[in-house]
Amino acid sequence: MNLLILGRGKTGSMVAEVAFSRRHHVRVLSSADNAGACALTPELLAAIDLVIDFTTPAAVIANAEACIRARKNLVVGTTGWYQQLPRLREMVLSAKTGFLYGSNFSIGVNLFFEIVATAAAALKYDYSGEIFERHHAQKKDAPSGTAITIQKIVRECGGQELEIVSFREGDAVGMHEVIFNSAGDRIYLCHDAKSRRGFGEGAVRAAEWLAGKTGFYEFRNVWREL
Repeated sequence: MNLLILGRGKTGSMVAEVAFSRRHHVRVLSSADNAGACALTPELLAAIDLVIDFTTPAAVIANAEACIRARKNLVVGTTGWYQQLPRLREMVLSAKTGFLYGSNFSIGVNLFFEIVATAAAALKYDYSGEIFERHHAQKKDAPSGTAITIQKIVRECGGQELEIVSFREGDAVGMHEVIFNSAGDRIYLCHDAKSRRGFGEGAVRAAEWLAGKTGFYEFRNVWREL
């Protein structure tokens, strides 16, 4: 495919590297090249099969709107924009295009989500809980989209809203911990990303899966189909 990667940050660069290794044609636009989605013209997008966005919360909505108007399928790994999700879903369904988003494209993290869903039952048996997340100092949003997803899963499966404690330090790739505590024991769950490779591979496989499809999808609901 002809893929357009939006964002030259650490994860966007890894996505481009993985896409190239999987024999896709890759073009990358940095945020400086695409302020306010100015570079996403019909002429540029005409030759693009699919767009992958790993930019910033401030940039992603304009990027998504431009791609939807051009009827280009879009994979979004950027987080921090989910308050606009209902409006974008409506635009995607109206345009009959394809849109896939996720708070985390790592297969390991999506397995972790399922483990957390099972463990959340502890909250119905006199356990308390807390969520911790650690990311590099340059990460724009806090708490992370992954932590918010974990919080949502626990609320749905355990019936309680857990507090999220966020740390921004050094060059930490991403660590998420969920602790359930009782008078008798402690359940400690942790996912620690060693590199961004898992994010990149998941995002490119998601793009391959989305090619030719219409609809609005969340990665944690479709990753087993990749």
